[in-house]
Amino acid sequence: MAVVRSKKSMPEPYQCVYGGDLLAGVDEVGRGPLAGDVVAAAVILDPARPIEGLADSKKLSEKRRELLFDAIRECALSFSIARASVAEIDQLNILHASMLAMKRAVEQLPIQPEFVLVDGNRKPDWRYDCDTVIKGDARVQAIAAASILAKVTRDREMVALDRQYPGYGLAGHKGYPTKAHLQALEQLGPTPIHRQSFAPVRQLVMGL
Repeated sequence: MAVVRSKKSMPEPYQCVYGGDLLAGVDEVGRGPLAGDVVAAAVILDPARPIEGLADSKKLSEKRRELLFDAIRECALSFSIARASVAEIDQLNILHASMLAMKRAVEQLPIQPEFVLVDGNRKPDWRYDCDTVIKGDARVQAIAAASILAKVTRDREMVALDRQYPGYGLAGHKGYPTKAHLQALEQLGPTPIHRQSFAPVRQLVMGL
């Protein structure tokens, strides 16, 4: 149940030591952007209601992600979406804020897992039995589902923030440090949703 397979070459399928049904996958989106929260999601899939097409959210089209977003919310046994704020990112640093967002996502699952698979090579400080999986969003269905929920949620929020803070192009680049975003920052200055601990923003705030 936990394995993602694809026609294209990809990492070796992950074989989990846990064989039960209460397996949660957790992933985060938004470590690299200069603006916005880091968003995490946790998902326990229902073996009785398989979802076709789960894959790394970055490899899917926006349309496909949106369709899978609805399917996951409808078919998953349990799911949760959480975050760490811009203020927490600046206070803790992005790595620790990402761990905090993932911890919150798992702790908020309506049905609690017996085992958790975490995308990447670091795991939050928590009470759950778990394992880390490098490139987990391409190897584990539950992690792929979590990555889709997190990415669609964050992308939608950046589109909404684009209306609140026009001129930065947030709806297009989603807060990542593109050339257009950096130029807008220089011309307009940082907003309250920009991460002041990130060098391009910090330099502008300090007048460097």
